[in-house]
This record gives sequence, C-alpha cells and structure tokens, in this order.
Amino acid sequence: MPDDLPAITSAEAEVMEVLWHSSPLSAEDIAAALAGRQDWQLATVKTLLNRLLKKDALVAERDGRRFLYAPRFPRADWAHGESLSLLDRLFGGSLAPLVSHFSSQRKLKAADVKALKQLIEDYEQRGTKSVKADSAKGGKSDD
Repeated sequence: MPDDLPAITSAEAEVMEVLWHSSPLSAEDIAAALAGRQDWQLATVKTLLNRLLKKDALVAERDGRRFLYAPRFPRADWAHGESLSLLDRLFGGSLAPLVSHFSSQRKLKAADVKALKQLIEDYEQRGTKSVKADSAKGGKSDD
C-alpha cells in the first residue's frame, strides 16, 4: 500500500465513494449519484473534484467537451490508511483498547464475537506457520 496517499475530507470521500463504485464518470454523473445522499449542486461537486485533482487523488481524461474522473488508488488502500490513522490517534496504535472501547459502548453480537475469535485463531495459525518456516530455514522467530 502506498504511504503517500493524500488526506481526504469527508465531503471528498463522498465523491471518491461514487468513483470507487463506478468509474470513470463525468461531474454530472457524480452529482446525479450523490443526489440521494447529498443536497449538493453541480458546482459543489466540481469544486470537490478540483480539490481531489490537486491532491492527486483522481485522474481526469477529456471526453469531448467534458472530463471523466477516476480514482488514482483503490478504496482498500485508502481505508487501510484511514484505519491505521484512527488506531494511532485514538488508541496509541494498539488494537486491544479499540476492541475494548467498542465492546463497552455497545453489546457485541454473537456473530461479532465469533468473527473476532476466528481472526485471532487465523492470526495465531499464521504465526505458527511462520515459526515453522523459519525453523526449516534455520532461522529464529521473533515471537
């Protein structure tokens, strides 16, 4: 994942979400897609598109008299960076306090607990495989 992704505001993220779902799109297409979620005029959408272009978050290609816009990076890369930023800012980079916070603020569903247990089990099994692979190579594990 690239470390140099631009900071994107929540309004800009709304535009990006439309483009991650379907692209390339014109400013008019983006405004139409946002019409159900936002009460923005076409001028507002164009302003957000220009900001995203200046941040190098979008690519624009001329199509006759209009431009078609597409994201420069996948949503997964942006989401990864945003989630790490949240974890760092609010929980000092530690995952356990994040899970503790959410579980104390709202009741975890049985499916959530099951999914968390599965994540831990999968993580531990990957760690075991790494230790075995390192041992087979004659190396040591950091675990």
